Amino acid sequence: MLFGHNSNVEARGTTYHVQSEDRGTTNALIDTTVYFHGRVLHRRTNNYFDLLPLNPEREQALKQRLDEQHRAVVEELRTGALHLALPREEKAATSSAEPAAAPATGVLALELINAKTWLTGRRALLQIVVRNEARQPVGGATVIARVDGAAEATHFSAKTGGSGQAQFEFDMPRLAGAEPALVIEASKGNARGHLRFQLRGKPRMPSAG
Repeated sequence: MLFGHNSNVEARGTTYHVQSEDRGTTNALIDTTVYFHGRVLHRRTNNYFDLLPLNPEREQALKQRLDEQHRAVVEELRTGALHLALPREEKAATSSAEPAAAPATGVLALELINAKTWLTGRRALLQIVVRNEARQPVGGATVIARVDGAAEATHFSAKTGGSGQAQFEFDMPRLAGAEPALVIEASKGNARGHLRFQLRGKPRMPSAG
């Protein structure tokens, strides 16, 4: 069983995305990555060779280690113990924000435009549109797509354009979890939204879970 966590963390006016994953027994690594607008700012990796081969008791110990590593990085971000420098252009964009633009709040609505045709063989093409509560397209939103329950960690990030659309194209990983799912999350300011599609065997079309 593969374990993982995803958290959006607000720290000093900046939103970071923190993802922790078990890389599987082949690698025996717990990997925590901090993203800002899809860019990797920090990575923390620890092995768990001492827990191999896994059994139910050791799996519980592995889950606890992953939980603690994820919680530690989140807490260090919030308290400022982990200080990460933002990319220069992002700093400039943040400091020169238009006065009339209020920070986005509330709920974002996500739609998988090509829900019936997104998977061809093992090739996935996700065409996503993000809208606000007034059903207007939201540009500049961060969209993250991942496959929970995959044999190998799968994570993609993109920004929506002016039409509120983002696109991902990738080969579907081998599914190993008991309840694999395609998860799509979007964020802009304090606004959040997500979609979750349950995957069954060799899916042709996901059904919302």
